Amino acid sequence: MKTILRNKRAISPVIATVILVAVAISVAVAVAYWMGGIAGMYTKFEKIEIQSAYAAKTSGTPDVWNITMGLKNTGSADATLTHAYVNNVPTTSIGIEWWYDAGAGKVVVPASGLNIVSGRQVTVYLMIESTDGNGFSSGQTLNIKLHSAGGMDYIKLVELT
Repeated sequence: MKTILRNKRAISPVIATVILVAVAISVAVAVAYWMGGIAGMYTKFEKIEIQSAYAAKTSGTPDVWNITMGLKNTGSADATLTHAYVNNVPTTSIGIEWWYDAGAGKVVVPASGLNIVSGRQVTVYLMIESTDGNGFSSGQTLNIKLHSAGGMDYIKLVELT
């Protein structure tokens, strides 16, 4: 019986090392993909880019400016814009409506906010009217701020021309 065991040969240490390294690398790659998938689920973020903004004055009295803002959600999560501010004053308290282009026409932003899906573009409009005492006039620069449900603020300066 001892002679039978003496004639048996095991794998060489070099081959054993190569097999162990290959198994270790395979396990490491599998764990990396698994952890990347888990991390991706918890790291979604919203990011709205204001790609363009301008004010166009309409004819008539009193002076009225239509502010047009092109927005794009470049984040990995949907974003909901809930409030609009002009010079840090809510548009609702100074009588400014804001709406968006739904493809078939302008739609007033609902109280629940404007949802922008990740990767989508949308055009938002504000109508600023110069009335007695509100201080809006040509040449003035307005600080337009859009606030999201996620707590982010997106700011753009627009000059009334």
